[in-house]
Amino acid sequence: MEAVYVDQHYDLVVECRNGSRKAQNELYKLYSRAMFNIAMRIVNDADEAADVLQEAFIDAYTRIADFRQETTFGLWMKQIVINRSISQIRKRKMELIPIDDTDVESIPDDEVTDNSEFEMQVRQVQATIQQLPDGYRLVLTLYLLEGYDHEEISQILRISENTSRTQFMRARRKLVELLRNQGISYN
Repeated sequence: MEAVYVDQHYDLVVECRNGSRKAQNELYKLYSRAMFNIAMRIVNDADEAADVLQEAFIDAYTRIADFRQETTFGLWMKQIVINRSISQIRKRKMELIPIDDTDVESIPDDEVTDNSEFEMQVRQVQATIQQLPDGYRLVLTLYLLEGYDHEEISQILRISENTSRTQFMRARRKLVELLRNQGISYN
């Protein structure tokens, strides 16, 4: 059975295809804040996030004819924003360390696998996440906040699944270390 997506903004998308600036403006109003937040979590700079947002909407409006309603407009737009954000980070010459020769199973995982430790005050954690190096923050954001699994992250970033898992594990450890250094205690 094929999934059917009901897009509550279908009419606006149709109007955009017909060149309606008013419909474009309405879609921008509906989605810009959420898309800016996604870009901000990834690029960690308000000016760059604003640039990513503008470029993503230009891309979306330019390619609106290619949007086939296989998902909602919001999900399609989110993918454009994530891809643009990743491109922006790549421009910074971010370096993910490949670990293809590393046996991930042999790396000790001293951390509890229960994510309840991250259920503390959201603003403190978000601020601390922003202190992480780009590679760590990117994988952590895509996994924890955007809900991608390691296979999807590996395809998006063009890295191996093991690299994604290791970057996430290291990012999580670094996040815990930073939180502890700030005096934020948890179980």
